[in-house]
Amino acid sequence: MLRSRAILIVFALVSAVNLIAVGIRNDALEWATKPLLMPLLGIWLWLATRERNGRPSRLVLTGLALSTGGDIALLSPGTGWFLTGMSLFLGAQLCYLTAFLRAPARSGPGRASTALRRPPLVAVPLGYAVLGTAALAWLWPGLTEQGVAIPVTVYATALASMATSAAALGWRMGLGGAFFLVSDLMIAVGVADAATLPGPPIWVMTTYLIAQTLLMTGWAARPTRRPATA
Repeated sequence: MLRSRAILIVFALVSAVNLIAVGIRNDALEWATKPLLMPLLGIWLWLATRERNGRPSRLVLTGLALSTGGDIALLSPGTGWFLTGMSLFLGAQLCYLTAFLRAPARSGPGRASTALRRPPLVAVPLGYAVLGTAALAWLWPGLTEQGVAIPVTVYATALASMATSAAALGWRMGLGGAFFLVSDLMIAVGVADAATLPGPPIWVMTTYLIAQTLLMTGWAARPTRRPATA
């Protein structure tokens, strides 16, 4: 328990330094901290799961590894790097989605995939579908001008599906999925040049870190079956 808490404290400190670097536009400090964030969260998840006698999910850890690659790719400007980063995050969303759908639901018997077909959770995919369609309609001209409208649509579909599946695993993971949507929506708004966020440029990274933290801590907090003893 002490080891996982120590790693979580280190993750929080590195996250704070990274947000400061983003806020003051210190590229060197951002490059030094951002690639460490998801690996630290992955180490914490591994330790926290093992401390509860659970088995770490390879899919979720793979999602964090792909997120690390996406974080690094998005540090560089240009459409090519943006598409590379989005492709890596697409892989991360698909890993999370697969793991979440296979997990037992919090709202009743069965897996998350089953719970999402029952009220009230059935409203979640419908709501995300409406919001996603409205956001894409708003951003479509700008995304088309940048040549990324179709890739963004594919990624948005996977992201909304992940956020939907997370909602079946408890409020914390559902909130994490929602923050992930907000974070990536702000990126899309910037790419489409549809609006300018007020204040320092920390909102995308702040919501992203909140999203990943909520998803991973929620995932680690799920009930685990302890091995039977003789």
